[in-house]
Amino acid sequence: MTSESAFYYKQNRLKQLRAFCFTARTGNISEAADQLFLSQPSVTLQIKALEREMDITLFERRGPHIALTPEGEILYRLAAPLVEGMDTLKESFAAHYGQLEEGELNIAAGESTILYILPEPIKQFAELYPKIKLKLHNVTGRDGLAMLRANEADFAVGSMLEVPEDIVYRSTIAYDPMLITALDHPLASKQKIRLEEISPYGLILPPRHLSTWRMVDLVFNQHNIPYHVSLEAGGWEVIKKYVELGLGISIVTEVCLGENDRVAKIPLGHYFPTRSYGVVMRKGKFLSPQAKRFIEMMDPGFFNSPSIVN
Repeated sequence: MTSESAFYYKQNRLKQLRAFCFTARTGNISEAADQLFLSQPSVTLQIKALEREMDITLFERRGPHIALTPEGEILYRLAAPLVEGMDTLKESFAAHYGQLEEGELNIAAGESTILYILPEPIKQFAELYPKIKLKLHNVTGRDGLAMLRANEADFAVGSMLEVPEDIVYRSTIAYDPMLITALDHPLASKQKIRLEEISPYGLILPPRHLSTWRMVDLVFNQHNIPYHVSLEAGGWEVIKKYVELGLGISIVTEVCLGENDRVAKIPLGHYFPTRSYGVVMRKGKFLSPQAKRFIEMMDPGFFNSPSIVN
């Protein structure tokens, strides 16, 4: 390579790396081209130029989609923070001067987190930085992880029972499990309760694919005690309403309970573990200044944790 061609390559390296990173995130050259406002052939040419320079193959085709090769995965881990850093350079520069006044913040969270945990930090952040656009994505835990991996959310807030290898999770707050019943239910006056006493009554639980159902199933099976679900309903507010009406009982996390709820509340900590909530992010993720500031508001010690690399 001549000095002139080397200079030309370096001048275009960011474009090539952006084309590569966007394609890696989407798994589709056409989608990457749409996000970059480029033509599909242009994105393809940039990736091919990068492959020639590095003398490697970055993608392999799998049906209608493409996937990273082992070499491509290594380059993506190195390049993604650089590309994301360049894309947020203006905001990062402003943040160093205490002028965090623009940008966008995307947070993925489940309905219970959005209803019971995020309102206060969202209010505080919006008051401090009114020009930053906030987007809350109401998603399940599985969909939230998909958004993190696709770089469609800066981070997530929620509860995790199992943490994948490519994800960082640090809990900041924990809540106790509770049995809730109608006020006139036979179990309502109990101060402590056994699983055998719950077994005859129909449970109202969130959908089967969510973690609450899995935990209930695990605990009852560990104790060889049968249970049955009489009603499947989405959202703690809906569940509390139907429990109040006497249509069943439920096992919930204390986070969703308030003083005005017309249900009886009986601790279940002797059977079920506490439920922790915290920040969830992709390992190696380059966080924008606004994302860092929000996380620091929620968890001042987050970036001092040995498990956090950013």
